[in-house]
This record gives sequence, C-alpha cells and structure tokens, in this order.
Amino acid sequence: MLSSLSRAAARRHWALWARGSGSLAGVPTHVVDLRSDTVTQPGPAMRRAMAEAVVGDDDYGEDPTVRELQATAAELLGVERTLFVPTNTMANLISVMCHCRRRGSQLLLGQECHVHVYEQGGVAQIAGVHSHPLPDLPHGTLDLAELERLITRGLGSPYHPVCELICLENTHSSSGGRVLPIEYLRQVHLLARTHGVRVHLDGARLMNAAVALRVPPACIAQHCDSVSLCFSKGLGAPVGALVGGPKHFIEEAWRLRKALGGGMRQAGVLAAAALVGLADAEEVLLRDHQNAQKFAKGLQELASPVCSVDLSAVETNVVMVRVDGLPPKELCQRLQAVSADEVVQTGRAVRVLLFPWTEQSVRAVWHRDVSAQDTELALGKWAFVLRALRTG
Repeated sequence: MLSSLSRAAARRHWALWARGSGSLAGVPTHVVDLRSDTVTQPGPAMRRAMAEAVVGDDDYGEDPTVRELQATAAELLGVERTLFVPTNTMANLISVMCHCRRRGSQLLLGQECHVHVYEQGGVAQIAGVHSHPLPDLPHGTLDLAELERLITRGLGSPYHPVCELICLENTHSSSGGRVLPIEYLRQVHLLARTHGVRVHLDGARLMNAAVALRVPPACIAQHCDSVSLCFSKGLGAPVGALVGGPKHFIEEAWRLRKALGGGMRQAGVLAAAALVGLADAEEVLLRDHQNAQKFAKGLQELASPVCSVDLSAVETNVVMVRVDGLPPKELCQRLQAVSADEVVQTGRAVRVLLFPWTEQSVRAVWHRDVSAQDTELALGKWAFVLRALRTG
C-alpha cells in the first residue's frame, strides 16, 4: 500500500517537473508532434520559393504565381478552373454557397464530417443552408439507400427542404483518414445527377487519397461537381487552399471569395509554397503513410490491454488508437511527460504530442516533419508508458 502511494507520488512529481522544464541535467528533449499534419514547418526549398516569388495583385487577377498555381491545380484535378483561397474552410463554404443559391436549401453530409462539425456551422449562419447529417459508416461513406430517400423526400413537397447538394470528405478524417472508394464516388455522383443534385468533395486531404489509391487526383475529382484542396495539411504549406470546378462556377466563386473577405493582394508568396508542396507530394505523402503503418503495426505488436489499433483502417497518414482502462487525455499526459528512467535508458527525453480524439480514442497524424526515426522514438515512448501502466 505504502509503496503504491510512493510510486504514485513520484509519478505526479515527475510529471509536474517534466511539464515545467523539458529536460534534465542538459539532456535534450526531442518532440515528436503527432497532433496534426498542420504543424509542418516550411523547409528551405519552400521558404526560398516564397522569398523569390514573382507577385502581383491577385485581387485583380494579376499575380503570376497564383495564376500558375491555379492552372497547375486545374490540370492536376481535371477541372476547368480553380481559385486560390486562404483556407479550406472558406473553399467549402464558397462551394456550398455557389451550389445552394436558394436560402433553406438542403445539404446532405456525414454527421462527423469536417463541414458539419468543425466549421462553426458556416453553411447555416452565413449561407442560410439547412444541413441534414447522416450517420457515417465505418469507412467514412454514407448509406446510398438513405441518401436517395432523403433526396427524393423533398421533391415536389411543400413541407420538406429541397436537397441541392451532397458533401463528401476524402480522406475522411474522423474515420481515421479513410479513403473513399472510387466506385462509391461514382455511385453517389450518378445518384445525385439522377435527381438533379450536385456533389461537392471536401478534398482537404485529397492528395493523400490519390497517393493511397495510386491514381491521379483527377480520377477522384471527376466524380464531383466541385472540389476543395488544402495546401496547409499534408502538402506542408503554411497557408492556402483552392476550390475547383467549371468556369461558370469559379466565376461565381471569385465573387463570393471577395464577399467573404478572401480577396488577397501579393498572394504569390503563398502560392509559391503551395507549388512546392504539390511538386513533391507523391514522394512525401507515401512516406507519411508508410510511417503511420509502421507505427500502427508496432503498436499492435505491443499487445497492450490499454491500447489497440485496427490495422485495416490505417490507409493514409492517420492512426486512430482505441484506449481502454483510462481516459485518453490521461494517456496523452503520460506520453507528454518525461520520465527519469527513460532519460537514463535512452540518453535523451522524448515528448510525444497528440490529441485525445474522442471519449475512447487518441488520434496520431503523420506529416513530412516526422521521420522514420521519429516514428521509432514515438513507438518506443508508447511502449515505455504502456509498460509503466501495466506494472504501476
């Protein structure tokens, strides 16, 4: 009893010290930040491109680097035109506003998708669009029969809102970075066209999906009427996204970008970073996916009763870890703390940063700043903490 209390007090004392100091007697602290793929730092090539970018006034359509990015992205996505915007949240909102011109229009989407959960309900408070969430299936897809039922319910009815748009997310973040199958995208688009409805693809991590499927991004984007793409996640740029679609759609998107405060001036310094991110996307994202799979396999091999992972669900750069027996937040705090034993064993302290994702899970996201060595260090930290939990 006394020894248990002593160990608990020592752990509390060390956790407080670790949060306050970060190192012990000159031992360096190495941080492996797995909270998100938004924490990537621009590398030398990206910074150089930003410094040397040729710029103009993009609000007048005169920035040559922005125009180059938009043309490059349009060809990559197989769309007529694209428009550079500050954030993917704005790209999604603009797309919804372009498609749903009548206030009270209905938007069908998954209940855990980014547009519905993480964008402050902008489609309602700004666009006046009524979003109807459907349960997300484990793969991040929606039930096609239920989708059709809700679309047809409003046709000719004076009571129900009229569905004008379906929003899909690829990769599906809340499902663990799952990739939507191309055949599923084709079926949704066919269903939408049959009933005069359009499809918008929230492609914040579209390049991750393309790399995972080993297909050009245009093979995915062809099954939707508009698409967004974020440059500040896996592509590693500090800011920026775009919306793509037909010429008339982008002309209206340009007007809405201005109304929402997204008109930019010498934005070429930002577009230059996005161009660098696109140029090495395939190589970098493939490495991110491989590191995530390596970590997931290593975690599974630990066979801990506290943590488990579904290897079949690790398709891109996200690993969802189920936590049993203690709150995920506590596990994250233990992983962030630095232990004296670990410093002695490894010669340096490792601090792992990640987010408790739900009441039962933790999410770890790989990005271009996380190397194979960092992945090994993170896995070693998990092994150390899980052993301590088992014996504590």
